Order: sequence, then structure tokens, then C-alpha cells
Amino acid sequence: MFFLCMFPEVAVALMPICEVFGSISPTVPQTSNTGEDISVYMVFSCAFLLLLKLWKFYRPPHEHCMLGKGAPVGSELTLEYLLLLRNNRLASSFNTPVENSAKENGQYLGERSSVIGSSLPQPLIPVKGQSPGALSLIAQPVFIDSFPNFNAWYRQHKACIASTLSGIVRCNPLHQIADKLLNMMYRKLSKGGTVSSTTGTSASSSLSNSSGSVGEEASLRPMLPAWDILGAVPFVVDAVLTACAHGRLSPRDLTTGLRDLVDFLPASLAIIVSYFTAEVTRGVWKPASMNGTDWPSPAANLHNIESQIKEVLAATGVHIPSLTVGGNAPATLPLPLAALVSLTITFKLDKSAEHLHGVAGPALESTAGGSPWPSTPIVAALWAQKVRRWHDYIVFFSSRTVFKQDKHAVVQLLKSCFAAALGSSNSLVSKLTVHGGVGALLGHGFRSHLAPGGMSPVAPGFLYLRTYRAIYDIMFIPEEILSLVVGVARDLSTMETDEHCGQTGKSAHRLKSRQLSLAVVMAKVKQASTLGASLLCVTGGSGLVQILYQETLPTWFLSGSGTKPKSEGSVSILEGYAIAHFSILCGACAWGMNASSLSTKRAQMINYHMGFLASALQQKFSLGCEHATWKAYVIGFLSMMITCAPNWISDVNLETLRKLAIGLRWWHEPELALALLERGGCRAMSAAAELVMS
Repeated sequence: MFFLCMFPEVAVALMPICEVFGSISPTVPQTSNTGEDISVYMVFSCAFLLLLKLWKFYRPPHEHCMLGKGAPVGSELTLEYLLLLRNNRLASSFNTPVENSAKENGQYLGERSSVIGSSLPQPLIPVKGQSPGALSLIAQPVFIDSFPNFNAWYRQHKACIASTLSGIVRCNPLHQIADKLLNMMYRKLSKGGTVSSTTGTSASSSLSNSSGSVGEEASLRPMLPAWDILGAVPFVVDAVLTACAHGRLSPRDLTTGLRDLVDFLPASLAIIVSYFTAEVTRGVWKPASMNGTDWPSPAANLHNIESQIKEVLAATGVHIPSLTVGGNAPATLPLPLAALVSLTITFKLDKSAEHLHGVAGPALESTAGGSPWPSTPIVAALWAQKVRRWHDYIVFFSSRTVFKQDKHAVVQLLKSCFAAALGSSNSLVSKLTVHGGVGALLGHGFRSHLAPGGMSPVAPGFLYLRTYRAIYDIMFIPEEILSLVVGVARDLSTMETDEHCGQTGKSAHRLKSRQLSLAVVMAKVKQASTLGASLLCVTGGSGLVQILYQETLPTWFLSGSGTKPKSEGSVSILEGYAIAHFSILCGACAWGMNASSLSTKRAQMINYHMGFLASALQQKFSLGCEHATWKAYVIGFLSMMITCAPNWISDVNLETLRKLAIGLRWWHEPELALALLERGGCRAMSAAAELVMS
């Protein structure tokens, strides 16, 4: 947990290690007490791979994103952002009065920052007596320009990822290093099958037909600083992949050469992963047939993996037509992905390769998930063949890929979450959903679902929490969740009264005749709106809440989406109350109730939405929903704002407050109108006086 909170500081601490050890030419490796060889390359590679994992594959907790302390939801962290995040937190910690006083006295401060909304521990101020170098490293802002070699490589790396390598000048000195690496990787190949860093051409001078003696093998290894090697790796990978695509290099030799390169400098795996991922997204490479001859075959358990993925989804209420593509056609993968998975399955599964698996695993998941279906089941089948004890784990995580490419599957999973949490006699998931609650929604994690006869059903909420980060397009989520909340309110308004009341009379009268029924229904409505707000904020943070306030809610009221014509009064009132409770909770989760660093954004959104309410009350446009629904929403929203979030009202424009108060008076709600103006502060005193006088 400490590491998860301090990941920007960890990244900054790794950068000087990479800068220093990446600039040193390698020497003879030293042997540690455990028998492991410690070399300059190994120290650099461990630090560099961990840094890459933080910057490319780490996702900060969404509560930090919602509070403005993390990267935008759904985006990839960048190295510049990590440095900016660390520097901002450093500035915040040194600007607080308590910490400034302690720093002047030379005392140690381990307390967290007092900045409201920040749940991250701030950088520590060192104890008195530390060396000036250590103090400057901790207390000073860090920028990527402070590391010349790192900065040079980083700029070149971004250029290589952004476009193909064909436009880079051939006289670049890195091509000479690339030729040396190719000579090392393919020293045993015949001259007819040579590869050169000059992409797409053969160069017999690049490779030798050596017998590969130990002494000659050592002489072929370029003893250069790691930064120089990393700069040449993209040209090496591009050359071997192009040669394989044109049939001048076999897939087996491609994999063997890449493995030799990773063994020589483990940090090169980071460049290989980045290059292959970028090339898969470009879609310019022909597919590779995973037939077991050229490339490894997943046929032994591919059908089993696909059927188990479908079972996992069906158990959570998600039904998809078919996972198999092409009938009996051979399994294919994009060539870069085929090369990447073939390389990764050659890694050992021991402690010495943990630093490699820490990057290879997330890279495979991300790259396969972004490739055409069924790339993920093929990759999962290959890895399940290699590590049988990971079979259930691989199947579960592979099932998440379906939600990347199918919005309908996401909608079904959301429906299952509501059914599980609220309880349903027509169970979609398991018998637990009849009782509902958090236990039915989240289950007991993944390990408890490993059964001797196969995987037991996974709770829909648990699956969603493992899936939502993989959903590319989340813009439709607010509308879907709003529809589910309204649907629950509509169904409960009749279902609960039928359970507690007789079968005669209208539903509206029966609902009003039993206070117990109304209490049960209201509790269920609050539970549904709370669940909806939680799912919305977890999925997209303040970005989706902004869409809810600016687009989804106005569109729903104007068009009357999902509103049944001539709904009974009780049904319409419950719908309006459910929407009000849902929207208030979403705003509270995203922007907070009290003063915070996000008060400016909150004021903008609340002003926009309150302006919409005031314009509708003045009948500047017609609404498509039921009047009872609209009235219940406005009264419920304003009542909860007055009671729970009075600080929001102080951000609302005075003229908007006055229009809202007049509209409430027309609805015979003078107490609510007066309370609204009262929360507006001194600036609303004249409007309140006018209201009382009138």
C-alpha cells in the first residue's frame, strides 16, 4: 500500500539510477552472496523496467482521479505527468505552515499533507544532519531535462512510437550499433538469411557464419553504455520483424534472436514491448498463422479456453452470441503480437525473471485486448499451456476483453450488478441475488471461486471492478446507469406494493395506504441510486459526472427517455426522487460537499445545472417527461442540496437562485424557496425579503 501511494516518488528515485548506470560501460560482472551475477546492465535493467511499469501500465486509484490528484480516467500515464505530480505534491508539503515551521527547526515530519481532498502521503522532509546531496534530491523539483541521457533516449523513443522508422536518416550512428546487435543475435545464421538494420534489405556483411565459440561470442557483444544499446533496439526489432514478414527470417530464429537480445540487456524488453504494441495498433502487418510449425499453436486448449470464458460471462448474466471466429480456420495473430507472445513464453517462471514478467504480463494483456478477436483467447491458450496452474486466473482475466469490444456486454453486466445488489426473484447470477446486498454484488473475491470441478460463478460486481478500466468508450455509461436507476424505481413502486397489499384498487392508492410499503420502496430506491452513483464514479470519475450534469440529465428530461406515458403518480414521483438522489450522490463523490480544490469546477457544473432547472421552471422550453417526475426531481434535488451540500448553493449565481425561488413559490413550496435563498448568504437577502413580502 505504501508503494501504491508513493509511485511518483518511486519513479523519481529510479530516474537517477537509470541515468548513472545507463551511462557506464559494462565491466566484468560481480557475484553476490546468493550466487547471482550483478552487472551494470542488470542494475540498470531492474530500475528501468520498474520505471516503465509505473509510467506505462500503472493506473492510480480512481479516488485520486476524481479528486484531481491522478491522471485523467482512461488515459495512460506519461513520464512528464509523473514528474509533475511529484513536484506538485512536494510544493504542497513544503507550503503548509506546520511543515515550514518544522523544516526551520530541522525536525522530521512524517505526517500526511493537510491539503483537503488529498489521500496521498506527501514527500518526507529529511531529518537534521542529512547530507546536502540527499536533501537536494528530496527537496528540489525534478524535471526530465535534469537527466541528459534519459531525456535524449525518451525523445527518440516517443518519435519511434509515434511513426514508423522508415523516415529516420540512415546515417544515424545508432545503425552501426544496431548492426552489431544483429551480428550478435544471428551469428550462427548463414549469409543467405542475413538481416540488417537498414530495414527491408539484406546485408551479408551484417552477419557471420561463425561456429559460435565462447570467446568469439563474447567478442561479438557490444560493450557499450545501456543508453546507446536502447537507442538502437527499435531499429533491430524493426529489421528482424520486417525480415520475418518477407520470409527471410524464420519465426523460430526471430524468437531466438529477441531472446538473446533480452538476455544480453534485459531492459531491451521495454523497447520491444513498446515497439510491438505500437505496430499492432497501426495494423500494417500481415497475420501470422499459429499452426504449430512456424509459430506455437494454441489448438490443444483454445476451444476449452473460449468455452470457459463464455461460462464466466454467462454466470454473471452476460450472454454473447459466439466467441469463435472463422469456424475451422487456423488461429491467427497480428505478426507483432505473435512475436511478442512467442518471446514471452520463453521466459523462466522463477524469481530471476520477475522483473521481465512485471512488464511482459501487462503488455500482453493490453496488446491482445486491443487486437481483433479472438487474439486474447489465443494468447491465453498459449500461456495456459505453459503454466497450467494459472489456468483459472488466465481464463478470468481473458473474459474482461469482451467488454473492450462490446458495449452490449457492458450494459448486461451493469444490469447484473443491479439485480445482484437489489435482490431478484428471477436471479441472473446465483441464488445469492435473491437476498441482494454487497455480498451478492461483490462475492468473496477470485480465490474463493476456484473449485475442483472448474470455476464457480464470479460475482458481477467483482467482475465489473476488474473490467471497467479496460472499457475504451465510457461515454455511454451515464445514460445506461440513469436508465437502470429509473427502471428500478419504476419496478419497485409496483412490486413492493403487490407484496404488502391486496390485489384490489389502483397501485397509487395501495401505495399510499401502507406506510411500510412506502418505506421499503424508498429504501430500495436509495440503494439503487447509491449503487448507480458508485458505479458511475468508479468508472469515469469527475469526467462522467460532468457529462451526467451537462448532457445526460438535460437530455433525459427534455426527451422523456424511458418515461412511460400516463404513468401513475406514485411511479413518477419515485422516478424523480431516484434521479435526484442519484445526481446528488454523483456530484458529492466527484466534487465533495465542502470547500475543496475542485470548487471552481464544481461551481461551473452546478451553475450550469441550476440554470437549466431555473429555465425549465420559467417554461422557456417544454419538457418531455411527466410533470410529476420533473417536480419530484427539482424538489428532491434542491432539498438534498440545502440539507447536505449547502456550500454548493454559495457557488450558484444570484439571479439563478432568485428564479428558482420564484418557481418554487409557484409550486406552493415557500419554505423550500426561503431555505434556498437563506443558504445563498448575504447576497441573497434582498431576494429573500422580496419573497417574504410577496
